[in-house]
Amino acid sequence: MDKPRFNRWQVTQAANSLLDGEVLAYPTEAVWGLGCDPENEAATLRLLQIKQRPVAKGLILVAGSIDQIEDLLEPLTPAQRKRMLETWPGPNTWLVPDYNQLIPDWIKGEHDSVAVRVSAHPLVVTLCLRFGGPLVSTSANKAGQHPAKTALQVVKHLGRDIDGVLHGKLGDGTRPSRIIDLLSGKILRG
Repeated sequence: MDKPRFNRWQVTQAANSLLDGEVLAYPTEAVWGLGCDPENEAATLRLLQIKQRPVAKGLILVAGSIDQIEDLLEPLTPAQRKRMLETWPGPNTWLVPDYNQLIPDWIKGEHDSVAVRVSAHPLVVTLCLRFGGPLVSTSANKAGQHPAKTALQVVKHLGRDIDGVLHGKLGDGTRPSRIIDLLSGKILRG
């Protein structure tokens, strides 16, 4: 990936907007994403409404560092942690059991696990660090449509529904992150 080009002041403004309950679009490793504060139920439900996605399906959390999800990883075995840490940071999402019930149901949906990844995208990392924790991260599109690959596509299809766009470049990925079930090892999206 080329040297990151983004305005750090705009990232700080975006982080503040997320803390205020807004839904924003931002570039990720391969596609444009939609994000919000995962602790804010109203913001998360609004994001799901924008996407026309049922709550039951669950959402992905993206973190800027392993420290931001350490409480979730703490109950895991050393072997499980090692498997995940070998793939992070990067475009690998793991379904991790929420043994201590740390993650709200509006994020997990009907599942006992939560989908998490630690991003390698400099803008996403900076946004999560400025925000102070992981964010909801889902593709910027309505359910059943192709994920947005440009800011223009985001604005064209979602512009009236979202609160803003944090401009930057996509990473070098060609498709959304791979999703792997930690307990079974099964690749659910790949």
